[in-house]
Amino acid sequence: MAKFFTKDATRAAGLLSPAYIWLTVAIFLPLAAMLYFSFLSEVPFGQEADWHYTLENYRSFFASNTYVTLLWKSIRLGLTVTLVCVLIGYPCALVLAKVIKGRAREALFLLIILPFWSNSLVRIFSWAIVLRGNGILEVAVNWILPFDVRLGLMFTPTAVVIGLVHSYLPYVILTSYLALQAIDDNLIDAARSMGAKKLTILWRLILPLSLPGLLAGSVLIFVPVVGSFMEPRILGGRFGTYFGTVIEDQFVAVFNWPLGAALSFILLAVVLVILGVASPILRKART
Repeated sequence: MAKFFTKDATRAAGLLSPAYIWLTVAIFLPLAAMLYFSFLSEVPFGQEADWHYTLENYRSFFASNTYVTLLWKSIRLGLTVTLVCVLIGYPCALVLAKVIKGRAREALFLLIILPFWSNSLVRIFSWAIVLRGNGILEVAVNWILPFDVRLGLMFTPTAVVIGLVHSYLPYVILTSYLALQAIDDNLIDAARSMGAKKLTILWRLILPLSLPGLLAGSVLIFVPVVGSFMEPRILGGRFGTYFGTVIEDQFVAVFNWPLGAALSFILLAVVLVILGVASPILRKART
C-alpha cells in the first residue's frame, strides 16, 4: 500500500509540477518582488540610489483622501460593469443554451468570442472612433432622427463603461452558458407539465442551478475591471482617473515604483476582502 501510494504521489507530482512551476515563475515571484518594492523608500537602481526600508508608501494611502476616493470610484466602476454584463450576458447565455440550436448558435458564439481575437488597444480605439463627437454613432443617430443630436459620449464615465462591458461581456456569457447547458431539459419539461409558468421556472429552477456559473463570470469581470487603466485613460479623458490609472502613473510616468507597488497591494487586499465577504454567497450557490 505504501509503495502504491508513493508511486501515485510521484506520478501526481510529476503531472502537477509544470503548473506549479508556471505559477511560481509567473505569479508568486512577481508578487514577491512587488511586495519587496512596496517597503522601499525608492527604487534600488543605480549606484547612487540611497534607499531604505519604510512603511511610508502605505501611510501615503491613508494620509490622502484622494487615494481612498479613487479606490471607491474603481470599486463602483467594477460593480457597474459587472452588473451591466450580467444583465446583458445572462439572457444571451440562456437563449444560446436553451433556444438556439445548430449553425445559428455557432455563428453567435463566433460573434461572442470575436473580441478575444483582437488586441485590446484596437478595441478601445475602435470605440473611441465610434463614440467621439461627429463619430459613427452620432452620424448614424442624426441620419435616423429628423433633428440634430449631440450625444457627447466620448471622454465620459459612460464611454469607460461601454468599453469595459465590450471587453469583459464574453466571460459572463461563456460561464453562464456552461452552467445552463448542464441543466437537464427534462427538469424544465417536468416543471412545465406541473403547471409552472415561465417566470417561475426561470426564478425557481434555472437561475438557482446556473448561479455558480453566473457568479464565476461576475468574479472574472469584477477583479480585472477594478484595476483597469487602459479603457479609463483612453475613453474617459479627464473623467478617466481611477485607482488603476494612478498605479500605472507611479510606474510609468513618475517612476515611483515603491508607491505603485504599495497601492497595488492595497488594491489586491481590498479585492480579496470583498471576495472573502462574498464567499458565503459563492459557497451557498455551489450547494
